[in-house]
Amino acid sequence: MLILWRRSGQSLIVGDGVEIEVLDARPNRVKLGIVAPKSVSIVRGESRITREENLAAALSADHSVIETLLRGLPSRSVPELSNQEAQRQKTDVAKKP
Repeated sequence: MLILWRRSGQSLIVGDGVEIEVLDARPNRVKLGIVAPKSVSIVRGESRITREENLAAALSADHSVIETLLRGLPSRSVPELSNQEAQRQKTDVAKKP
């Protein structure tokens, strides 16, 4: 891990085209400005952890649990599927390990 000290108004460059500037520094917080190409994904660390945990939980959930949860949603929140589309989704879910 590279550790750098920066003051408000100073910046650092990461790779080609990513600049991180310290906009404000307080005792317990730092406000950063990030300039990067649109192709570079910028995500808070805690958001990535939450996403990974949610995906793992969804993949390990039993099909009947998902159906029960979907039935509990208001009907307008769940798009109507044609019989063919519904059958294809059931087949896709059954194929997953």
